[in-house]
Amino acid sequence: MEQRAGMGSWLEGGPSGEGQGSRLGLPATGAGSLAPVGRRLAALALDWAVCLLISAAFFDRDPMATLGVFALENVLLVSTLGTTLGHRALRLRVQRLASPGTPPGLLLALVRTVLLCLVVPAVVWDADGRGLHDRTAGTVIVRR
Repeated sequence: MEQRAGMGSWLEGGPSGEGQGSRLGLPATGAGSLAPVGRRLAALALDWAVCLLISAAFFDRDPMATLGVFALENVLLVSTLGTTLGHRALRLRVQRLASPGTPPGLLLALVRTVLLCLVVPAVVWDADGRGLHDRTAGTVIVRR
């Protein structure tokens, strides 16, 4: 029978106690490490609030216009800079997993954004805390 001490806890990130993202080749802490869920959600809320303000100013708070502004912000900023306004404010960035430090580019940012706007893929996470939208696009949100 296996000892419980050797198994670790899901809170620790796996049997060896490694942090989330270690299976992806990311550092456990500091710049380049996997962004915590709380900061990612706060960045999302900040982005949504800015998009609501823009929608209220130009589109009379039409929910579909807000979603369109949100999608446009994500595609343009993530594809070129690797950050949205919320990501930048919370010191996060979206990068290609295959080439760290590189923004996703237009096609991957578009795929990621479409799935993010569908909501369900964004709330389905893997063991490393990556949403299905990031897994599909081959991206990861890391600390800057």
